[in-house]
Amino acid sequence: MKKQRKKNQSKNKKEFDPVDLTEMEDIPKNSKASAKRLMALLCQQKSALLIILLAAVISNGLFALTPIFMGQALDRLIQAISANGIGGNFETLAKIVLSPLLLLAIAYLFGAIFSFLQEYTMASVGEKLALSLREQISKKITKLPLHYYDANETGEILSRTTNDPDKIAEVLKTGALQFVNAICNIIFSIVIMLTQSPFMTVLIISTMSLSVFATKWISAKTLAIFYENQMVLGELNGKIEEYYTGNLIIKSFNQQDKVIQTERELSERQYQANKKSQFVIFAIYPAIRFLTQLSFVATAIVGGFFAIKGTITIGTVQAFLQYVNQISDPITQSSYFVNSLQAALASAERVFEFLDEAETVPDTTTPKQIAAPDGAVAFEHVRFGYHPDKILMEDISFTVRPNEMVAIVGPTGAGKTTLVNLLLRFYELDGGKITVDNIDIKDLSKSKLRRMVGMVLQDTWLFKGTIAENIAYGKMDATREDIIQVAKAARCDHFIRTLSAGYDTVISNDEGTISQGQMQLLTIARAMLANPVLMILDEATSSVDTKTELEVQQAMVSSMKGKTSFVIAHRLSTIKSADLILVMKNGTIVEKGTHQELLAADTFYADLYNSQFNNLAL
Repeated sequence: MKKQRKKNQSKNKKEFDPVDLTEMEDIPKNSKASAKRLMALLCQQKSALLIILLAAVISNGLFALTPIFMGQALDRLIQAISANGIGGNFETLAKIVLSPLLLLAIAYLFGAIFSFLQEYTMASVGEKLALSLREQISKKITKLPLHYYDANETGEILSRTTNDPDKIAEVLKTGALQFVNAICNIIFSIVIMLTQSPFMTVLIISTMSLSVFATKWISAKTLAIFYENQMVLGELNGKIEEYYTGNLIIKSFNQQDKVIQTERELSERQYQANKKSQFVIFAIYPAIRFLTQLSFVATAIVGGFFAIKGTITIGTVQAFLQYVNQISDPITQSSYFVNSLQAALASAERVFEFLDEAETVPDTTTPKQIAAPDGAVAFEHVRFGYHPDKILMEDISFTVRPNEMVAIVGPTGAGKTTLVNLLLRFYELDGGKITVDNIDIKDLSKSKLRRMVGMVLQDTWLFKGTIAENIAYGKMDATREDIIQVAKAARCDHFIRTLSAGYDTVISNDEGTISQGQMQLLTIARAMLANPVLMILDEATSSVDTKTELEVQQAMVSSMKGKTSFVIAHRLSTIKSADLILVMKNGTIVEKGTHQELLAADTFYADLYNSQFNNLAL
């Protein structure tokens, strides 16, 4: 993906050449497969599709008869004028043309009714398809492994899950409807024309074929353009989301100019990609329109010649000229649909790529149960890498007894957070095993395993809702008394009561209602309320001030009683009381023991500990 983006960036530096379309490399490789999958989804609404088809046949059949009725009215009018002269009685002339004009009005009226039925039903089909895709996407999001989100930008994922389904639905609601009508219109028109004049029909078909071949040639060149447009849009969305969430850091480091420049470059790429797609859309119409006008001129000349000879009537010539327009418009609409279809297929492929991503390993069909978990944990020769060819951890082994506190320390990137993520089965092992109460976690259902664990992350996450709802997130049936009790234990009850709405105060990550430290306390309360057997505190005090840290430490000491706890911390002073300290470096446990044992060893841990206190002394 990154290589493709670099190639796209280099291409966008060239001047835009609408003819040189075959050089695009971001061509969807499974457009036929995507089309089949879309059809399979559409076929789930067979009855609605049948209504659309029947309505299309009836409405277009009626509209195809209108040139004949108009031609008959014209022939009768000409005959009456020829017989009685221009000064003939108006009422007599009106009666002569009344019958075909009445048929014309009926055809238009019922054609419009069935056309409305068709459009309304197609709109429903398109929205239901979009709903189906979104439901599949929603289910997929919860099944994707963490490394997918690590490897893809949030904006790119959002583009695939929101913009692309909407584009597919929009094409179906408009383009597909036009295409169905175009096919029906062309078929009915040709059949009726053959009954009037086979030669004139062949003439029109021959000249119109030029438009068909032109449409087919152009459509073969456009798929890459629309796919690139969607790819660049997803990348742009990702950067905008990144700039929005990192706005404070950007300003802190005075990187506004660089961000603006990067955003401008991406916007330029998106502009160029969109310009190419718009060029194709708007250039194809006049080109095809020119070819259809040639058919109109040829029909007028040949039809006039036959009318002079008396082979056909003036009304028939008028009907054929109307059929030229009636056929040319569907062909033009079909050309638009072909281009829209390319965009829809590009979007569909992106959606199906997302839906086809490898999911997390499913639970065993015969999961084991832990009736009364004690919280004993063991890592036995664990081997893991985010990619099979790049192993991060090799032969990790240690044992934790129930109710022990384990501290995991080490420099950034040592693998501390990865270690606890493996315990939660966020990633699958490449070797070895992890057990809880002597049962391999692979033999436990993920939901039961994670229900045994309470986790406080370094990055706080709160959804938009009341404080009480956020605390109760891990235990939705908690009472208000339970929430208040755990808030007191987490030392956040006091500041909550100072808020105007107390526990009913609405908060979210994007608002400044409470401070970062207070948000951290709420996440700790949330984990405590779940009353887990295992507690994981990932840099739990890194975002709070010294006073708040002391309060959190006091709360944690009491909350970890009776629980097996894993604490990841940079501040080594906070984990002196740990029963076991694991010292990690480059994905390996280089030391393990108690605080005093590791200091006495005077190796890596001692260096880390002494360096922190020397820095504090300075």
